[in-house]
Amino acid sequence: VEMGREEIRAFLTHLASEGNVAIATQNQALNAIVFLYHKVLKIDVGDFSGYERATRERRVPVVLTFEEVNRLFDAMTGTPKLLARLMYGGGMRQMECLRLRVKDLDFGRHVVTIYDGKGRKDRITMLPDILEQELKDNLKRVRILHESDLDAGHGRVYLPEALDRKYPNASRQWLWQYAFPSRNLSLDPRGDADLKRHHVTDRAIQGALRNAASAARIPKHVTCHVLRHSFATHLLESGYDIRTVQELLGHQDVKT
Repeated sequence: VEMGREEIRAFLTHLASEGNVAIATQNQALNAIVFLYHKVLKIDVGDFSGYERATRERRVPVVLTFEEVNRLFDAMTGTPKLLARLMYGGGMRQMECLRLRVKDLDFGRHVVTIYDGKGRKDRITMLPDILEQELKDNLKRVRILHESDLDAGHGRVYLPEALDRKYPNASRQWLWQYAFPSRNLSLDPRGDADLKRHHVTDRAIQGALRNAASAARIPKHVTCHVLRHSFATHLLESGYDIRTVQELLGHQDVKT
């Protein structure tokens, strides 16, 4: 084998400096080389660190104007519209919003508590006053659905295994139910034979956003994360302190 540590170092540097590959692509090449030498060729090439690392491409985030946000929501209806408005109004990530449970909405304090967010961290964000009545009406419908499930011998919801073991009856309690449940019951992927009501799927909100953006003639790629970026930008433009916005978003670094 003619390629040694210097050639490996030069190749990995070439990928970053000349090829402009993504970080994941360079890492994949590195793993393939390590596997080839250690597992196939049985050769120890030593330390070949010191090569140039690929860097993450910094893209300017897509942000909607206030007027575009209003047009987008005007083109939406039902639960997808309420979810989209809540994501924008609280700066939530898509799955953080979909996984909200009844207990996470605090109307008395006007806040939403997000448990086990990105990085497995909890945080509190704002619950917009303008959405409170719609959310309460939504929970009334969800409660009727939950009581119907209980009458049919179901009514359980997914809980983390440790919590499910500690509080075996919690999965049937109202406060643990998803605030935005699926229309249909489904089997627990962990193998539990009991039918449960999961939260609404991400496909529903993603498709609704695409259709609404098209109907509203918004010439931007609108996603759930765009609503989050727009939330942060609009708060900063309204005079909010960057540290406050950072905490609401759940970011460790203000640069992100």
